[in-house]
Amino acid sequence: MTAHITIAPIPESQAGPRRYRLLIDGAWTEARAGGTIERVAPAHGVAVSIYERAGREDALAAVAAARAAFDNGTWPRMTGAERSSLLLKVAARIEARAEEFARLDAIEAGKPIAQVRGEMAGAVDIWRFAAALARTLHGQSFSTIGETKLGVVLREPIGVVSIITPWNFPFLILSQKLPFALAAGCTAVVKPSEMTSASALLLGEILIEVGLPKGVVNIVTGTGPEAGAPTVESADVDMLSFTGSTKVGKALMASAAGTLKKVSMELGGKNAQIVFPDADLEAATDAIVFGAFFNAGECCNAGSRLVVHASIAEELVERVRARSARVRVGDPLDDATVVGALISQDHTDKIGAYVEGARGAGARFPAGGAMLSADSGRFMAPTIVTGVSPDMAIAREEVFGPVLTVLTFETPQEAIAIGNGTEYGLSAGVWSANFDTCHLVSRALRAGTVWINTFMDGASELPFGGFKQSGLGRELGIHAALDYTEEKTLHLHSGGRPKPWVVDAI
Repeated sequence: MTAHITIAPIPESQAGPRRYRLLIDGAWTEARAGGTIERVAPAHGVAVSIYERAGREDALAAVAAARAAFDNGTWPRMTGAERSSLLLKVAARIEARAEEFARLDAIEAGKPIAQVRGEMAGAVDIWRFAAALARTLHGQSFSTIGETKLGVVLREPIGVVSIITPWNFPFLILSQKLPFALAAGCTAVVKPSEMTSASALLLGEILIEVGLPKGVVNIVTGTGPEAGAPTVESADVDMLSFTGSTKVGKALMASAAGTLKKVSMELGGKNAQIVFPDADLEAATDAIVFGAFFNAGECCNAGSRLVVHASIAEELVERVRARSARVRVGDPLDDATVVGALISQDHTDKIGAYVEGARGAGARFPAGGAMLSADSGRFMAPTIVTGVSPDMAIAREEVFGPVLTVLTFETPQEAIAIGNGTEYGLSAGVWSANFDTCHLVSRALRAGTVWINTFMDGASELPFGGFKQSGLGRELGIHAALDYTEEKTLHLHSGGRPKPWVVDAI
């Protein structure tokens, strides 16, 4: 690991930030109140983007455009094949401009460029998967309810969807939502994070280029209270799809309750990797380091808790410490970097408060625990925390930084209790060569995804979401587009009434 991080200048240092506008009803426009938001790159320390600061009026104009496009436009009335064809064109253009997308997310979020290239490949695959689902959505028929009756269950798009996305995986998470909503025939208002909006707006350019009807996708940039909240409150929005913190999710859910709109949420996590003595420790070590420090730990799926059998705890922690020392923290635009910058000063301070709280409670730090020296930006050393009890904040709450806490167990039942001992239930990992152990523990863990002898793998075909306070609903998977639909029952009858309800008196 480098003692001092050198950050190479970027063209924006001389050329200045790029200016973006809102996309409402197929047109690029400025915020009605005239405000803007300047984004300073978290690693490079220079302004790279200037966004329109949308307010309530802009957000509701976007909702009105999406409403009109759904109620009166062609998109919900196209065939599945027609929608699929357009989604495939979008995927091809994302793929053609993948390096441009990757650079925008790398600079605005401080993410390693090599990592973001992988995210772009994943996003392209998701768009193509959603295109396939557009052609396979279907209802049901029931011909067994009587010879004069026929039951038909239609599956129709739910309507206008508010999509609110976070800063940690700006384009990938948008791609886990929008193409499935479009596949179902919905229209949308997208509100990306005000810190990482560029890739969403670049997608807006592509949607116009491929001929998406105006108003089907609208993109408003700005803060959550100003640009996002009005879409959640609006009665003209039929569904909210949100990814972010559990705290914000609860507030949005309460707001959505005013109109009883459907809500799908992917929220926080405090995910455990549980390691038994018979595990492949070499493989587990690499996965533990990856799971804890990937994306600087700014990941809902981060394996931020190592739950290890007491008999191998000392050996495994040393293995993890040695592997962590080889993690390259540095300039996000350097191909060799695997951990980039922290997103903001406020977030850095929050992580620091957890670390200092643990230090004050007597925890030990075999690795890290401090910020790194750099030309610019905020970088934190991969941090391992031992001497931790399950009731400590750093062991229970989502730190969202490159911090791994270590807890030990003696029995599978104790491991399960620790694994389930938080308010979250997003994901977990189980490491053992024994099938019975893996089966017992994975079935008992209250988590939406449990990886066995691997960690943070995925595929577009596999559903993703959480138990407990990690969210509601699922993204991805073969049922992803179904989430954006409603079922309607048609009960058909032929012939006269077989038995009148009202009969003439004799």
